[in-house]
Amino acid sequence: MKTTTPPSCPFHAGAASSAPASHPPGTWPPGPPSGLTGWRFLRAMSRDLLGALSGWRDAYGGMVHLRIWPEHQIVVTDPERVRELLVDHHDALVRWERAVDVFAQVHGHSTLTSEGAAWRTKRHALQRAFTPKAVQAFAPAIAAAADAAYARWPQADGAWPIESAFTSLGMDVIMRMTFSCGATADTREAEWAVHQLSVEGAAEMYWPKSWPDWMPWKAKKRRALATLDRLIDGHVRARMASPQAEWPQDLLTRLLALHVEDPATWPLKAVRDECMSAFLAGHETTAATLTWWSWCMAANPSAQAAARAEVDAVLQGRRPTAADLPALAYLGRTLQETLRLHPAAPVLITRRSVRPITLGGWQLPARTMFGIPLHLMHHDARWFPEPDAFRPERFAPGAPAIPRGAFMPFGTGPRVCLGQHLALAEMTVLAAMFLQRYQVDVPAGMAPPKPVFNITLRPETPLTLRLAART
Repeated sequence: MKTTTPPSCPFHAGAASSAPASHPPGTWPPGPPSGLTGWRFLRAMSRDLLGALSGWRDAYGGMVHLRIWPEHQIVVTDPERVRELLVDHHDALVRWERAVDVFAQVHGHSTLTSEGAAWRTKRHALQRAFTPKAVQAFAPAIAAAADAAYARWPQADGAWPIESAFTSLGMDVIMRMTFSCGATADTREAEWAVHQLSVEGAAEMYWPKSWPDWMPWKAKKRRALATLDRLIDGHVRARMASPQAEWPQDLLTRLLALHVEDPATWPLKAVRDECMSAFLAGHETTAATLTWWSWCMAANPSAQAAARAEVDAVLQGRRPTAADLPALAYLGRTLQETLRLHPAAPVLITRRSVRPITLGGWQLPARTMFGIPLHLMHHDARWFPEPDAFRPERFAPGAPAIPRGAFMPFGTGPRVCLGQHLALAEMTVLAAMFLQRYQVDVPAGMAPPKPVFNITLRPETPLTLRLAART
């Protein structure tokens, strides 16, 4: 599947140099009046983040200044400025400390939350496991998980809980790839735990500090954290207790090989943290995207029929392999259009500058914060005419060019999503096998689902669709 971010991520090759300063120091891009503290902006974002950011973008443009005492934040939605920030100025940025604190409560100090030399060491060590070639080895496990799941789905259901079903399937896939085992009872309970922590995390992000987890009203969060810790720690301990010669070739074994080779750099805690991030990011974003894709297929029967015809022609009823994926071009475009309309991570983790930079001609001091709402960029009518319409042909050969930076569901720059190739391969296999077996439709009278941002983008109420097995 083609994206506008090159897979090899040549961060500086061909990148435009930063624009010269055209605004005097001490001035800021336009933005709404903040009043005394600007804290009302936090209230607006906590109630409807995407709606608030959209209103400010429409009123003030592609770089919006928000004064939220004691911080200055720039919301960047212009594609050229976003690439200038994340590519040209990547070494002047760190992730927003508050977001890292919230994520670290679950992820620990994994590649997702690390910075500086620690991040570079982890990223370099893990990169080989997520190259396009390495990802091909996971295709059989993905297909086996799909076969097992779809065999349990009903032949017909007028209100099938497809969001929950795809979430369970995503968990099964990541368990097979990480631990060489399918979903268990603990994994099913983890579905609830992940949702609970996503809601809690999204709420805590807007406060400078979190109440301690031992507070009485945080019992659900404690239970959710304990559920995930029990699941991940249990697999790590069980693997360490087994003979190394019997370890299967999966992600946990690759991480434990790093631990055996260099326990000082890769203690078991670091292995646990990477497994936790792989489990959470590896299933949640895929499940969210397939949920929205199933809605797009149900709401656009002609696109569903075209994707199914392609799957039938290419696969002839057999399981897809890694070699088949390039031939499923139209199916890939339906997934790309789904990622445009409903990016699983609709807002990149906020960055903070560690030194002064010039962005779009504005001279911005150290400690300026930058927010990048991908959802707004993906719905910009300048780059995507009729932005709310589902049109996979936007990504077809010969379609009007999409500006670099306007579509980047996995981010861009050095911190582009490590698992992007795996996610695309997994979603393509699962979607193809779904279309081989099922027809999906919108139940009569059902309104389009409202997206809600809780770390990832999900429907406000769990999505149900009409499911029918193909005859």
